[in-house]
Amino acid sequence: MASVRKLPDGRWQAQYRATPGGKVHTKTTRRKVDAVHWLDQQTAALVAGTHVGPKTARTTVEQWCADWLRGYGTRRASTVRQARVHLTKIVETFGPMQLSAVRPSHVKAWTAWLRAERYEPSYVYALHGRLAQVFSDAVHDGIVPRSPCSRRTSPGQGKQRPYVATTEQVWALHDAMPDRYRAAIQLGAFAGLRTAEACGLRVADVDFMRGSVNPAVQYPAEALKTDTSRTAIPIPPAFALDLASHVRQFPAETLLTNEVGDQLGPWALERVFRAARAAVDGLTEDFRYHDLRHYFASLLIASGADVKTVQARLRHASAKTTLDTYGHLWPDRDESTKAAVEAAWAARPVESLSNGGGVI
Repeated sequence: MASVRKLPDGRWQAQYRATPGGKVHTKTTRRKVDAVHWLDQQTAALVAGTHVGPKTARTTVEQWCADWLRGYGTRRASTVRQARVHLTKIVETFGPMQLSAVRPSHVKAWTAWLRAERYEPSYVYALHGRLAQVFSDAVHDGIVPRSPCSRRTSPGQGKQRPYVATTEQVWALHDAMPDRYRAAIQLGAFAGLRTAEACGLRVADVDFMRGSVNPAVQYPAEALKTDTSRTAIPIPPAFALDLASHVRQFPAETLLTNEVGDQLGPWALERVFRAARAAVDGLTEDFRYHDLRHYFASLLIASGADVKTVQARLRHASAKTTLDTYGHLWPDRDESTKAAVEAAWAARPVESLSNGGGVI
């Protein structure tokens, strides 16, 4: 139902219902042509399936982010904390704007500004992804007809070229750590555990006899999110013996403990790690505990492991993640493909040379 009528004061009122029996939406204008134009716009949106009620269309980014976060709060606490940090940064720029007013050009300008402010490419990419997630849910809820975020507004994740320590540096770092914390270096460099996974690792998660580390939780005791993250990591007997010796020396439920025997927290591990790092030549201030995981990847690649094997050991969800991060560490592709063709050429039968072979 739609109509335009003249009010007693001389103004014109347009009104319509989006659905039979639904709410009546109205707009009052001084001129009839303006009322008709507004009604035509709303009718066109209804036909195109992009209609949003006028009151709903006035929802601001800040208002929707608050509503969205309440619905997102069912997830684990660490995931919600990360989302809250992202939303704070989003609201700083877009908060007062109506959702329907945010354009792709605004999003591209925002990500360009973030990059100019020296935010890490991976963080800018994550912020864009969060904004896209928020707008996607707004579209699903019928608050906006379409999202301003797309591949065309994406800033790109950026190429990760992690610093890889040498084996000598890794062992020097190990020896610079107090005895209680040396197992942490082994878990990072030779099993590829992330900081929270190393701090959450329980003694029961290590199979000392068969030689495997079976990560199941992250600090303090939160279950890892995916089955891939819980994939067992095989370790050699010497490594298993060292871990067993560590447990005998520092008995506790978790493998890593602090000075009073309680579970070691990630922040405490990073603090001890930074102190040891300062004693190792060549390790810069931005070398983190997580970089031991990069060393583990380089160790596997140097041994000749293929991408699927490295993916499995690092417990990445996809081979793309592995290649995006460590692709540059594999042997030069030009040389390897050239060698493969050269080997086939060397196997060429003598008869082939006498039947048309030669210079073209």
